[in-house]
Amino acid sequence: MTALPLPMPRRRVVELAGTFLGSVFVLAALVIIWVARLEQDRDLYVSELGAAGQPTAHWFEGALLLIVAGGSLIAYAARGIRSRVPLLSVWAPAVSLWVGCGFFLIASQVTCTSGCPLPVGASFTWQDLIHTVVAVLAFAAACFGMLQVSFAVGYRSLARLSLGAGVAVALIAGAGGILSLARFQADFGSRLEFAATTIALGWLLTLGVMMTLRPVEFADVLPLAELELAAPVA
Repeated sequence: MTALPLPMPRRRVVELAGTFLGSVFVLAALVIIWVARLEQDRDLYVSELGAAGQPTAHWFEGALLLIVAGGSLIAYAARGIRSRVPLLSVWAPAVSLWVGCGFFLIASQVTCTSGCPLPVGASFTWQDLIHTVVAVLAFAAACFGMLQVSFAVGYRSLARLSLGAGVAVALIAGAGGILSLARFQADFGSRLEFAATTIALGWLLTLGVMMTLRPVEFADVLPLAELELAAPVA
């Protein structure tokens, strides 16, 4: 007599539903940012979409809040992922994502002023300084999380993707930031930043999908040595 499959635990059902919802939130945020960016008649940095007086300001705030909610849900699903590298295992990648989401939450409420000027010299405002700092820290936290997943136990395909995405986001966003600071080729710099944003959100969406399809097994109860044997490899 064939044994019937055991029903999925309620906790796992709730987690999978949350991860799926988080992925939908991130996808929606990515679509909103793309639509808002394509509606502009000039090249501008992503933060300018939410600047005071911009018609896309409320949409941009909504997109950031979707990233915060979606990223937090996905981070919870990925909380069991650990890095093999000691320097990267000081905390879980999920913590890095939660930190990044916290900074994005601040950025959604403290937007830059009209034109998003650099917070230096005559154009200095505390509002612009706070927004710039938290935006940079949010990207840095996300890149660190990608790097952690790059050396994670199990999920080899996700690790490779994370390494490529992390390096790309760091280099592309860094180049865009340097061009902005140098006040040189700002239009090209804004395109670089937009590309980095797209890659970062694409990675987060991929992480959410993978956590939905192949959740981390026993990640919250097994120590690292046992987790290396138990985690699925893709």
